[in-house]
Amino acid sequence: MSLLDEEPDIMNVMRVVPSLYPEKMGGIGLHAHHLSRLQAEDGHDVTVYTSDNGDSSLPGCETRDGYKVKRYRQVARPMNNTITPGIVSDLVTEAEQYDVVHIHSHLYFSSVVAALASKLRDKPTVLTNHGIMSQSVSKWVQLTYLPTVGRLAFESADRILCYHERDRNELLDRGVNTDIDVIHNGIDCEQFAPTAADGGFVPDSVDNSTEDPYVAFVGRLQPGKGAHYLIDAFARVADSYPERELVLVGDGPQREELEALAREKGIRDRVEFLGEIPNEAIPAVVGEADLFALPSLAEGMPRTVLEALACETPVVTTDLKQLRPLVEDVGQLVPSESPAELADALDEFLDMNPERREELGERGREKILNGYSWRDTVRQTTDVYRELVDENVERQEPPVASSSSAD
Repeated sequence: MSLLDEEPDIMNVMRVVPSLYPEKMGGIGLHAHHLSRLQAEDGHDVTVYTSDNGDSSLPGCETRDGYKVKRYRQVARPMNNTITPGIVSDLVTEAEQYDVVHIHSHLYFSSVVAALASKLRDKPTVLTNHGIMSQSVSKWVQLTYLPTVGRLAFESADRILCYHERDRNELLDRGVNTDIDVIHNGIDCEQFAPTAADGGFVPDSVDNSTEDPYVAFVGRLQPGKGAHYLIDAFARVADSYPERELVLVGDGPQREELEALAREKGIRDRVEFLGEIPNEAIPAVVGEADLFALPSLAEGMPRTVLEALACETPVVTTDLKQLRPLVEDVGQLVPSESPAELADALDEFLDMNPERREELGERGREKILNGYSWRDTVRQTTDVYRELVDENVERQEPPVASSSSAD
């Protein structure tokens, strides 16, 4: 029996996501974790179906932070796509017990299986688009995948959620017929705040007492995130700011290459590779920085930029259309794959009057508070669930026969 039969405001939610925080760092898994945690706080029964991402020590089933987790064994990981055949039968047979199915991203094996399973079971289905293009897959592969399997996943959903209008418009241009809502990515504005740096985690090699600490980067160390352009750009301005360092948070397949690049540029002793750190430690690192830089080649709505702004740290990012309304008056946008122009932006901010940087930081946090709080994200997402569930109930109710009086 559905929980809706007992309490109209409480829902039983199946969430399907390729990876989950804290076992796997990354925006999708973190988004799914916080959404599940906060929906559970609101009384909803949430179960997350995910991969063990190759870590067989993780329990197959557990309850934590108020929601349940079911993990399936990864048997392969081509192009950063976790393949979990064991999830297939459960997604098909167990979808029936849930009121709504929420799938995260169209780019993964589990996403496509869940979309087809929910269609077979005629379950209200939501698919969150975390970015149309993958940073881990060759463009030619995506040009084949997106109009075929990817479109199938999108059109198997009853509602698509996008972080911003740009992705919504692109899906419409691609001919996707599913209804689309725009719900901003959520940020915990209490955790990510300008005071978070006080007494928090700070890299050992950085002098926390200096007024000019460092430039920060947070992201997976892979080509799509553009960290190699950032190291190149920092090397171009390093001599002008001998007290500054570049701090990179994250790990990935490009790390050794990036360390070699820093040595080649003569700044290896000025670049700190922190690797993956707990999410609760990130606000202090970002909050202590003069500037946050993310020169990605492609993004949805990058959580790390939102988090930096919430910490009152100005940002320099690639000039992506969806970032323009957010960044243009609280940071700077630079062309993609242009270390020279990125260096000019770094130079401008590092040479900036501290009061001006502070003003930009305060304005950035105000933007986040007004449009990107987690509570708004959870409320709007749950409202979509209710709307779809109500529509599904109406479809299944038998029509009321009209009565007529006999003469």
